[in-house]
Amino acid sequence: MAKYIFVTGGVTSSLGKGIIAASLAKLLQARGLRVTIQKFDPYINVDPGTLNPYEHGECFVTEDGAETDLDLGHYERFLNIFTSQANNVTTGRIYQTVINKEREGAYLGKTVQVIPHITDEIKRRMLLLGQKGEYDIIISEIGGTVGDIESLPYIEAIRQLQWELPEEDLLVVHLTLIPYLKAAKELKTKPTQHSVKMLSENGVFPDVIVCRTEEPLNADIKRKIAQFCNVKIEGVIEAPDASTIYEVPLLMMNEKLDQIVLKQMQITGYGEPELEKWKAFLNKLKYPKTKITIGLIGKYVELQDAYKSILESFVHAGAMNECKVQVMPIHSEFIMEDNVAEKLGNLDGLLVAPGFGHRGIEGKIAAVRYARQTGLPFFGICLGMQMAVIEYGRTVIGIKGAHSTEMDPDTTDAVVNMMEEQKAVTTKGGTMRLGVYPCDIKEGTLAHRIYGATSINERHRHRYEFNNAFLEQYEAAGMVASGKNPETGLVEIIELPDHPFFIGCQYHPELKSTVENPHPLFVHFVAAAKEFNDNRSSAAKNPLLQSEMI
Repeated sequence: MAKYIFVTGGVTSSLGKGIIAASLAKLLQARGLRVTIQKFDPYINVDPGTLNPYEHGECFVTEDGAETDLDLGHYERFLNIFTSQANNVTTGRIYQTVINKEREGAYLGKTVQVIPHITDEIKRRMLLLGQKGEYDIIISEIGGTVGDIESLPYIEAIRQLQWELPEEDLLVVHLTLIPYLKAAKELKTKPTQHSVKMLSENGVFPDVIVCRTEEPLNADIKRKIAQFCNVKIEGVIEAPDASTIYEVPLLMMNEKLDQIVLKQMQITGYGEPELEKWKAFLNKLKYPKTKITIGLIGKYVELQDAYKSILESFVHAGAMNECKVQVMPIHSEFIMEDNVAEKLGNLDGLLVAPGFGHRGIEGKIAAVRYARQTGLPFFGICLGMQMAVIEYGRTVIGIKGAHSTEMDPDTTDAVVNMMEEQKAVTTKGGTMRLGVYPCDIKEGTLAHRIYGATSINERHRHRYEFNNAFLEQYEAAGMVASGKNPETGLVEIIELPDHPFFIGCQYHPELKSTVENPHPLFVHFVAAAKEFNDNRSSAAKNPLLQSEMI
């Protein structure tokens, strides 16, 4: 029977519950336990698929096509296992299920209430993954902070489970903040005390308190927190700021978080964590041999979380290449034909990011043109690939009105068009082409060299596709459709053979990159950017080489 760990948060949001949950899961997994993580989000949206990235960061897509919270990306990157629809639950989904059951008459005329009907559905979802027999431990992260009205039903559900399950089968980890007052040069524990008090007033008593802090916690402070918050002193864990999120598992291991969990949950028979690969990755990440700059062209660059998976994929690929990848966010709205060389001239590579809507499109097209004409390594993802197709159609083939019907519904040269099955869709949530689909790769192409395979599976999230009515024109002009869906003929990958590195894909490779398995497209893109940087450096030192490059 599975055991359950709940991770709650107090004092403030964005403390890193997802990273703490993923780090604990990694340590337990490294000991040989079968672990998975799920996220409970207190908002009423059914899923984050319709949320603006400025509101919620990126929308992470699972293998089975679920649009989920970005924390599921952290779970997959740390554990190197797939998550699914069952790993992300929202209040909207909970209420939708209960209301549908009420409409069906499932409650036999009873008054439907938050307690017991909503909390019963929450508990059912909390226990669901543990009933399949696939996992030893289920870690559930509760979104929001203790005291939020939206979170109360989830806290109540945990309270009930604390009463229903054996004591050793359930453990609560509470993440709080220990602020440091610079004027007083003092760490303050009162916010944590109030947070735990509020949690306790709702009937949930934490077993472990993880304290985010900028300064080290001394023994007196730990003892004070333990005494006032009713936990064992070894249950007070220091979580200092880390140089990278991938360092957090080792910090938690030093604090013996995994040992405390094993002891309190009476789990025995497992050895020390096997983290040699993780440490080797960290060593490469912290001590790179070279440095490159990649331009990330997008429309949500003000918010780092909007492109979280892309940024983490560069971390993985950089470590693989023993290279520090500095990502320079560039807002596509501010790129014009007359300033594109100034803005992109110092880059070693260019990635045009996914997105929706017409804002900033011409800037993305100008950036693609610059990369294509100058030999700058280029990588386009989803909308980025579509922009490469539009630019090539306009500039090389001579289709002056080449566009996407997403931005110009009336265009007569729709080189990018809405997918046929999407044309009858009227609702927004969960209706795109979502989840994993197969792709056949043409032998002898760049994509084939990168993947080392002729058949792959990748995750998608889009409504628009390359218009195959123009495919013959494009291939005659030199653009290669190196990857296609075997069933529909949908173009999944495009590339330019006469360019040092120019590739675009309709799918989202960033969603499958992990610490243990960096995505090959990112690995080869970083390698190409390194080579570009080396060649430019050599040319700068040798005037003869410089004249040859020009």
